[in-house]
Amino acid sequence: MPNAIPATPADGNVKVVIATAVAGDIPTLAELTAAVDISCYLTADGFAYAVEQAAITDERLCSTETFNLPGRKTTTLALTGIDNTNSPLEDEYNEMADTLTEGAQRYAVYRSGLPYDAPFAAGQKVRVIPFLTGVKTEIAPEANSVLRSTWATFPNGPSQLVTLAA
Repeated sequence: MPNAIPATPADGNVKVVIATAVAGDIPTLAELTAAVDISCYLTADGFAYAVEQAAITDERLCSTETFNLPGRKTTTLALTGIDNTNSPLEDEYNEMADTLTEGAQRYAVYRSGLPYDAPFAAGQKVRVIPFLTGVKTEIAPEANSVLRSTWATFPNGPSQLVTLAA
């Protein structure tokens, strides 16, 4: 085994789109092509996806140890990105803010390991996260920065890693 295992850089090799509808468990190429690409709106840390799993305590009368079993999973997703609301850029460059309207059902589709601008294709693995959009919170402006907002989301279905079909 080599001393250093090669790795794929994250920069430029992540694509995130927001679909307004996904007919089945696996989005079609047509649904992904119609989705809003928010990759260039997201800040470098703007796709905050996490899954936590609770532990089920399994205590036995015959043992002096407490064992655990895997319990319920909790998925969270927060999106932070450029928000051009009220600026001269709003009409042309505010798709993320326009798509993430509070209360709307959406599907985040995350792909990594390929150049951002490579089109979706059969055989690629993507993570699909269905969610209801929560409130938008503007991030306080600061020197040497851009205007940004964070959108709360409420995952309302299983997050799945799927392989795209033809």
